[in-house]
Amino acid sequence: MSHPIKRRTRARAAAVLLGFIALVYLLVAYFLVPEIWVFRDRSRITDFGSMVTHTADDIPGDPINVGLVGTKEQIIRAFLASDWDPADSITLRSSIGIGLSVVLDRPDFDAPVSPLFYDGRKQDLAFEKPVGNSADQRNHVRFWDTGKPGDDGRPVWLGSASFDRGVGLSHDTGQITHHIGPDIDAERNLVIGDLEASGQLSSSYEIPGIGATDDGHNGGGDRYFTDGKAVVGILK
Repeated sequence: MSHPIKRRTRARAAAVLLGFIALVYLLVAYFLVPEIWVFRDRSRITDFGSMVTHTADDIPGDPINVGLVGTKEQIIRAFLASDWDPADSITLRSSIGIGLSVVLDRPDFDAPVSPLFYDGRKQDLAFEKPVGNSADQRNHVRFWDTGKPGDDGRPVWLGSASFDRGVGLSHDTGQITHHIGPDIDAERNLVIGDLEASGQLSSSYEIPGIGATDDGHNGGGDRYFTDGKAVVGILK
């Protein structure tokens, strides 16, 4: 029979080792690798121009592919009428909630979305439409107020819509993240289509986005393809 002191010593050693491994993972995935990625692909960041979002580590994120013209209150009402839910802010409670939703396969209709930045600013609004029983898969879209008025004087918002197909580790950094589906045009069309179907839009038009892309990659290393256009809906 092993001596109690020896068992306690081995347990402490194991705990220290696990703590060290966790610390190394956090330092590598959340600090070292993002800096290496940005240094390696800095020219790619510049080439994308202004129609792509960035992560907090300044890695290119999801492209801008949708837009709206209307006030903040009109946008919120329009998405609620279209059966989309506003996403919660990221807090300890909401982070635990989305984790439990994925692990236990239970609904979390207003689960938070990770921050993306456009023109140096985090999204102003975010909405989601779950698929299945948990937050593991969901349609979601982020919006930024551009500060510019449309033809009718109401604000123009640009957004990025994509489909979360599951939770995993970033291909670029190893950070925990949602992976997106590659067909981001389908998600753009879903957002505009749902708003049209619920009678929220008076019209829509196309603007240039990032341009046609066959093999793009976002901040999680996920591949996407697109015709490179953004569709802007004018709210009633």
